Amino acid sequence: MLDSLSIKVIRWPLTQSAKLLDNRGVTANQITLFGFVLGCFALPSLVTEQYTLALLFIFLNRVCDGLDGALARIQGITDAGGFLDISLDFLFYSLIPFGFVLANPEQNAVAGAFLIFSFIGTGSSFLAFAIMASKRGIDNPVYKNKSLYYMSGLTEGTETIGCFALLCLFPQHFDVIAYIFGAACWFTTFTRIYSGFYTLSSQ
Repeated sequence: MLDSLSIKVIRWPLTQSAKLLDNRGVTANQITLFGFVLGCFALPSLVTEQYTLALLFIFLNRVCDGLDGALARIQGITDAGGFLDISLDFLFYSLIPFGFVLANPEQNAVAGAFLIFSFIGTGSSFLAFAIMASKRGIDNPVYKNKSLYYMSGLTEGTETIGCFALLCLFPQHFDVIAYIFGAACWFTTFTRIYSGFYTLSSQ
């Protein structure tokens, strides 16, 4: 829901940073992989309940996620790069609630499983429509520079990172935050399925 707004805010600094990286021979795929490795360090930080450190690695991962896209727009968007980016993004998203589960399984296990379950809904509906949109040549007027169709919804990348920040700031309330955000993700899933099916049926 907020991605289109947040992109406008961060586009200029990301573009300028990407130009500097491009001048130094850094590729978009290298930033994608580097950002994923940084994001993976959030897992041991969460397990050891170092939530501020985990939030730092989450933030660095998301910065890299913005940088690789800005670099790709300079160097040329590729299907391989888009595939790598979205695959590692979804792995990273599921890694965060898993870390909270490992940190406190008695309190967080069910809520963490529900949140990961909700990510399956948003991710599968997102990717399934992207495949069909590509097959039918459906263009996205909002995210024109993406390598695949970005289907909007109540919970997008910006909201997910906001949720992760709240979880790190208030880990004692993980279950409440996870249930609320998971429910919002399911709202996104159902609206995506409905609008996606309607769009493809009317083509």
